[in-house]
Amino acid sequence: MKITLTKAIALGALILLADRISKALMLKFLAPAGTVVFAPFFRFTYVENTGAAFGMLAGRNAFFVIITVLLLGGIFYYRRQLAEHGKMASLAMVFICAGAVGNLYDRLAYGYVVDFLDFRVWPVFNLADSFISAGGVLLAWAFYFNSPDEKKAPSGMKLSEEK
Repeated sequence: MKITLTKAIALGALILLADRISKALMLKFLAPAGTVVFAPFFRFTYVENTGAAFGMLAGRNAFFVIITVLLLGGIFYYRRQLAEHGKMASLAMVFICAGAVGNLYDRLAYGYVVDFLDFRVWPVFNLADSFISAGGVLLAWAFYFNSPDEKKAPSGMKLSEEK
C-alpha cells in the first residue's frame, strides 16, 4: 500500500508549515532573548547553524544547499522504487523531504538554519531536523522489514519462501 500523492503533499505541507511557523516565532521572540528555560532538562536556545548536524562543517552553507538539492532530486528520481517498500517508506520520504525543504529554505533565506530545541544532553535542533531523523529511521525500518513483492534473486527465484 502506498500513500497517495495528494496525502503526501498535504502532509509534507503541514510539516513544512509547522517548521516555518516555529522558526518564525523563534526569530521574532527568541533571537533577542537567546534562551528561555522551561525545565532543567529542556529550554529554547536560539542558534544560527551554518553547518550540519551538531554544527559540523560550519560555514559551508553552499555545500549543504547543493547536498540538499541532490538529496531531494535523488528521492524524487527513486520515489517509485522506494515506495515499493511500503507505506512506511512513503511516509519516510515525506518526512525527509519536508524537513530538508524546511532547512533548505533557511539556508537560502538567512544563510543559516534556525535551531532552538535544546534538551541539554543533545545539540540544539529544530522540527525539520526531527522529521529528517524520524524519516531516516522509518526508511531503515521499511527497508529492513518490507522488501518489494517482486524482488527476485538473479536466477529468477524468489528470495524468500512463500508460506
